[in-house]
Amino acid sequence: MITRALATAAALVALPLATQAQSLQYPGFYVGVEGGGTWMFNTTSGTPLGTGTIYPSIGWAAGGMIGYDFVGPRVEIEGVYRNNQATVGAGPFNAFGASKDDIGVLANILYDFNAGGTIVPYIGAGAGVAFVRTSALGLSSDSTQFAYQAILGVGYNVDPMFRINLDARYYGTTNPNLVGNSYSNNNISAMLSLQFRFGAPAMAAAPPPAPAVAAPSYMVFFDWDRSNLSAQALNTIKQAANTFKTKGNARITATGHTDRSGPENYNMALSLRRANAVKDALVREGVPATAIAVIGRGRPIRWCRLQTVCASRRTAASRS
Repeated sequence: MITRALATAAALVALPLATQAQSLQYPGFYVGVEGGGTWMFNTTSGTPLGTGTIYPSIGWAAGGMIGYDFVGPRVEIEGVYRNNQATVGAGPFNAFGASKDDIGVLANILYDFNAGGTIVPYIGAGAGVAFVRTSALGLSSDSTQFAYQAILGVGYNVDPMFRINLDARYYGTTNPNLVGNSYSNNNISAMLSLQFRFGAPAMAAAPPPAPAVAAPSYMVFFDWDRSNLSAQALNTIKQAANTFKTKGNARITATGHTDRSGPENYNMALSLRRANAVKDALVREGVPATAIAVIGRGRPIRWCRLQTVCASRRTAASRS
């Protein structure tokens, strides 16, 4: 004999995962080291052999900086040593070598575009003082000059602590001396730098997963050896459909059961008919068929223990 059975519709609500973009740049102090090449412009100067043209070779530069990042604007103090070797042509047959050593200490103001992003273009300008030594013909002269520069570059924020910069600079000073005669000291530099930022907050840990929310469960009861739905069963199904519509995004599973009596293959077919009856009723209430999964369980183990009244032929639909 086949007695009363149970079909359960469970609404499972999918919880979206939220992520928050994290800035790679924070206000604070930074220090850095830099190096690159310099291209000094050709110029002329008086020499003991007459007026000569200075033909500089490509030189090199190295230095460092300390600054404060306001995330957008930045200010820094920079010190850079530049060295250029040159050939001075004086007259049609006379030429001699010369060298220029330049230590510039400048205050720079810079502005980062896309501050906080991975790629950060920037512009800047600086002014300060330069200590220039020029050597030629076994003589040397030292002078202190006003220095200035314009900067155009792009940075790469590796993480909140480290940043790599590549920039081009126009650098110049007022005119230093070459063996008693002044000359123009202007060049273009290409500089690569690595900066370390202090006080950058640690990368925020991923938030713990949200606790699972128990999905509402509805129980629909059937008469003995039946798969048709009573008025009470239809009312329970309507409640489940309303829950689905309220959640807006859920998955419903309709599971049909029978009791322990009768052939197993007959019970399996009956449990499927009951589950499909619940599915059809949910569809009529506006639940998309694609959101409903149907499962047949056949005979459970002592399902009557789950009910308040186990011996009755019909039990009112209940909710757990």
